[in-house]
Order: sequence, then C-alpha cells, then structure tokens
Amino acid sequence: MNTDTSLSALVNHLIDTSDTILLGRKTTDEFTSYWESVTSSSQDYEFAAKMIRTPKIVFSKMLKSVKGQNVRVENGPLVDTVTLLKNLPGKDILVYGGATFASSLIETQLIDELHFFVNPVAIGQGKRIFAQRTALSLANSVACPSGVVVNSYA
Repeated sequence: MNTDTSLSALVNHLIDTSDTILLGRKTTDEFTSYWESVTSSSQDYEFAAKMIRTPKIVFSKMLKSVKGQNVRVENGPLVDTVTLLKNLPGKDILVYGGATFASSLIETQLIDELHFFVNPVAIGQGKRIFAQRTALSLANSVACPSGVVVNSYA
C-alpha cells in the first residue's frame, strides 16, 4: 500500500488501483447522490470525480435501473457475475455496501482482500458481516494521523 499514511492517500490509492465498484442495493442511492452532489469548490471534488467516473454495478433481484452516473444494475446470480468480473483483465474491484451485501460476498468466497477502516469512535451494536468465526491473515496495517487504523487482510 501507499507509504503516505494519511487516510485520504490510502482511500485514493484504493480507488486509483480499481476500475469497478460493486454496490449493494441499499447503499446505492445514498452513495451516488452523495458523490454526485459534491461541487467543484469542495476539497473532495477530485475524489468525487473519480467515484463518479468509475463504473458501478448494483446487485438487485427487483430493480431494473437506478439513478446515477456510470451505474448499471445486475439481476443475475451474484457468484456468476462477480466471478466473471474477476476473470476480466483490469484493475481491482472495490465493494461499497452494507453488512448484508458484504456478507454475501464473504460467504461465497468472492473477496480476495479486506480493508477494515477502524475509526476510534464507539457507535454501539452493528450488523455482522461474517456468518461464523473466520481466521484472517493480516497483510498490512497503517495508523493514520486522524486516529483511523486501516487493517488489510488477504
């Protein structure tokens, strides 16, 4: 991973080394509306432009289309579609989604690498992304000046 330990550098590295974003249905509207609303006067504009330009695939059994730039809906089987995407030439694939979507990718062993952004804020109980106890192998850990720690697991 990048030697610059700032959180923005780490997140930029992840998007720069990816050419596709997978989105869960429940995350999509908020994700696309947020990034598409960032104005050119914002310090986040350059990153937002990357997020908008990057092709996004939304998985849904019900929806046929969603609002947003460079977004398409995939109604086919998750395993088949992601396996096909992973076998295409190109960069990495990022996943932005809730616990249910992440869990389905983990359970079907479609995730090659996990990046946990540990924020030093306690927010209470959350949803599980692992159905059972799962041993992970730490590949990298970076502490950012903001206090966020990014642990990457292979």
